[in-house]
Amino acid sequence: MKISSILLFACLCLLGLRTTSFGQASEDETKPQTATLSGTIIKDPGGEPVKKVVVELIADEHDRGGNYTAVSGVDGAFRIVGIRPGQYRLFVEKSGYLEMEKNRPRQDGRLLALVAGQDMKGMVVHLQAAAIVHGRVTDEDGDPMAGAQVSVLHQTYQMGRRRWEVAGAETTNDLGEYRIGGIVPGSYCVSVSPPPSFRAMIEASGAGTHRSSDKPQLSYRTTYYPAALDPDQASPVQFHAGDEFPIDFSLVPQPSFALRGSVIGIPPNSQVVVMLQSRDMGQVFNGTETHKDGSFEIQDVAPGDYLLMASVAGGSDHLMARQRVHVVASAVEGLRVSLQSGSIVRGHVSLESAAPGKSTLASQFSVLLVAGDGDGDATGVVTIGTGFSPVAQVQADGSFEWKDVAPGHYYPQLISGPGAGADWFLRGASSFGRDISESGFTVSGSTLVMDLVASARGATATGLTKDHEGKPVANATVVAVPAVRYRKRPDRYATASSDQAGHFTLQGLRPGDYTLLAWDSLDGEQYLDPDFLKRSEGQGTALKAIENERKIVELEVIPATQDQ
Repeated sequence: MKISSILLFACLCLLGLRTTSFGQASEDETKPQTATLSGTIIKDPGGEPVKKVVVELIADEHDRGGNYTAVSGVDGAFRIVGIRPGQYRLFVEKSGYLEMEKNRPRQDGRLLALVAGQDMKGMVVHLQAAAIVHGRVTDEDGDPMAGAQVSVLHQTYQMGRRRWEVAGAETTNDLGEYRIGGIVPGSYCVSVSPPPSFRAMIEASGAGTHRSSDKPQLSYRTTYYPAALDPDQASPVQFHAGDEFPIDFSLVPQPSFALRGSVIGIPPNSQVVVMLQSRDMGQVFNGTETHKDGSFEIQDVAPGDYLLMASVAGGSDHLMARQRVHVVASAVEGLRVSLQSGSIVRGHVSLESAAPGKSTLASQFSVLLVAGDGDGDATGVVTIGTGFSPVAQVQADGSFEWKDVAPGHYYPQLISGPGAGADWFLRGASSFGRDISESGFTVSGSTLVMDLVASARGATATGLTKDHEGKPVANATVVAVPAVRYRKRPDRYATASSDQAGHFTLQGLRPGDYTLLAWDSLDGEQYLDPDFLKRSEGQGTALKAIENERKIVELEVIPATQDQ
């Protein structure tokens, strides 16, 4: 009996141990593998809750997480459950409201890093009512001017240069009235452009009498509030949250001039379109078609700097031309524009260190053609040529191609898609055996072939952004600034944002020397401006990037007020 009891007790103990072990494993398996996010939307000033706000959680570019949506309730609260671990951007949207941070709009969302089992609570999102501008446009007699374009403009940095960018625009109705909403609080320039002049179009086409070239003509011109003809002479308008700002314009005819010239090399039975683009605003100002003899005339041109562009309309002859034009205080005569064939630029991307079996990985990349001569648009890319796109998708075999590339100087920039990962960088570029990594390449009418080599062994820099007290700073912008000789090349920079805990990761860094800088707020691509960078000298951290190495750094964030 004693032996039987002992054996029974031992069996029960073993069973109990096994039951306990099994129970523990089951608990681990049922541990939440997703995250939860909750918070409140409030209005500034006042702190009242805002309902019916759409909250979107969108997976970061190189993350495979999903996208999630919630709507705030009457108490302003929102909650998102079942979130796959990863990095996300949080955006909020409600008509007439804007998310603000440190009195600036949060346009790129906020970066969040979520892990399995995390329940992130207590997020507070601040919204401000957007501003509105409204008014009326009349002519010199006080009559309403229908079809005029009113624009709200603000200055930002694109490719390291100050550029005017349209923040909102509207066309006047038959009463000359307009209304533009959704304006972010801040300082702006407001302009009005007259409706198209059909008389000028008829005269430019040759159906009317040509104007005299020795005297300026009077026409309505783009006017900047209150009555300036140059945006730099305009009075800035300060919009505050919820403002309804009235601005009326009365347009008065001003001196304007004509551009006359001829296009050389037009194929038989072809029509050429000539366009004039403002170099300051980056917008097409005016255009016309050539006459039968190749001559053209563009009227009502205000003084300023322009890019004159000509291209064959339709057909298989992809001919084009570009020429800079400066208008001072008289007509511009005798312009001669020579058409050249649009070039074909094709190439191949070779992938180093790609994992076995990734035969289609190349299709996760694209190549951007960036202008190196300053004749691109406001973002530095070239869009001249009918149907031309500056982005070429890489095929599964590594090939890519552009057609109708305008003559000029360029360099390629590799863009890795979400399926490729963020560690890739462009190791080298060559054309017909010549290294073009540093110099770029020139297109002049013939077919050009290039070979690009991409590597997944880019360096990584991770770390923490903090303020002067050592506290983590969320949503700071971290920039890896390259050595001085590369600072005119945007593709040599790398940027990242810090998450809710101040952590950041810079991936895919080319081997070389960098300075890491962090700002709590930036105006566009402000870091590409040499003068702006100079003001931040001595506040960064030096980094030597080595292939496949991971560096950990801490950065003190530079306040935006310091750089005003």
